Amino acid sequence: MSFHNSSSAVDITEIEKRRMSDVRGLDIDERDRDLLQRQRELEDLDDSTKLNWEMIKKLTVCGVAFLNDAYDMFAINIVAMILGFVYYNDAEGADQNTVPKKWDTLIKIAVQIGCLLGQLVLGRLGDKVGRTTIYSASLMIAIITTIASAFSSSMVKGFNVFIVLFIWRVLLGFGIGGDYPLTATIVSEYASPKNRGKLMSAVFACQGFGNVLAPIVGIIVTACFRSSIDNDVRNLDYVWRLIIGLGCIPGVATLYWRLTMEDSKRFQLESAKAAAANADEDMQREKLLAKQHFAEDNAQEDGLLESPNTVLNVALADDKPRRAKTFGQYFSEWRHLKVLLGTSIAWFALDVAFYGINLNSAVVIDAIGFAGDLYQDKPSHFIIRNCLGNIIINILGSVPGYWITVFTIERLGRKTIQLMGFAMLTILYIVLGFAYHKILDKSVAGFIVLFTLAQLFQNFGPNVTTF
Repeated sequence: MSFHNSSSAVDITEIEKRRMSDVRGLDIDERDRDLLQRQRELEDLDDSTKLNWEMIKKLTVCGVAFLNDAYDMFAINIVAMILGFVYYNDAEGADQNTVPKKWDTLIKIAVQIGCLLGQLVLGRLGDKVGRTTIYSASLMIAIITTIASAFSSSMVKGFNVFIVLFIWRVLLGFGIGGDYPLTATIVSEYASPKNRGKLMSAVFACQGFGNVLAPIVGIIVTACFRSSIDNDVRNLDYVWRLIIGLGCIPGVATLYWRLTMEDSKRFQLESAKAAAANADEDMQREKLLAKQHFAEDNAQEDGLLESPNTVLNVALADDKPRRAKTFGQYFSEWRHLKVLLGTSIAWFALDVAFYGINLNSAVVIDAIGFAGDLYQDKPSHFIIRNCLGNIIINILGSVPGYWITVFTIERLGRKTIQLMGFAMLTILYIVLGFAYHKILDKSVAGFIVLFTLAQLFQNFGPNVTTF
């Protein structure tokens, strides 16, 4: 599935030989020796890492991946609104032109459910099979399921379009989920320490462009069908399918580059060392098995030699992959485990607000009076205004937040930006939460300012730094 060039592995053997003698001569605990050796080998690779065309191409692929993922995630905002016109135009009262809450929630959380599974499964496969191989596979899953989502329809009684769309979007999320750990790993392995934060932030900042691209496409597609929509609202059925389907274009455009990407020198080094360690373990196992057979054939007295089962158990007990051993060693220490827990819990806490707001931005647009009248306006006019509202709230706060982080992360530091972001978000959400209606009643402009600042500090804060 992935075609790799082995030329980048030329200096790996020399790096390994040069560092082996240094590590052996140090008076350190045996448990830390392997980790220190690996760290020094990677430092040598960092010294030779320079920004070149090959790296720019890989960063572009990774950036487009996040743009594509954000588009697929947040286009559902617009699609859910359109589905209300298509399937509930004949409903009565407040239910008219509105998707019921249970179906609205179902199709909006589908990608996040798939993402959770995809990160765990595809992230692990990236370690075992290869970063770029699984990276290509995750994109192909996303392309196929995006197209399938666009053709969702009611199949049998009790299996309506929302359930079918939910299933396809869970599978889409599975593919997107692979992008998160693999993109972060690929970029970090190619970047040098002095610009790693900036490059990883720049790649992640492309998520903001995806957030803006979805409503732009919504405006263009709706405008193309405007007259036919105003004559028959059922023609919006073409619009939502096109908005979803067009989301596969960035992925298709970069698929060849993903297929021809090669794994980093870091990963090649680790894979080569793991293969050598496994070969050595296989040799040790063969020796132990030979000893076992010799003992069975030549033992003269009971109890003088280890039993065959004991010999075999020793061989099996030591037969663990090198990466698994060092992973366990590293995170068995609280000083390392607390970093992992702190990062993951911080990202979870942030994402509750991030996805809660961004998947329901229509509520905010309606609250500030920009959405229009759901029942009196023409469907095309209402949809276009909501798309414009999405663009505005993203450009005001969300997109600048990403890029402020890109240009300040190496100077201010990850921890400083994250703590500052959480502090500001705590204050802003307390004010917005407890005084929501009072602020809207007295000053819509004031509400917009506070909401914009919250969007800004989500990204000039924990959203980017946890990644």
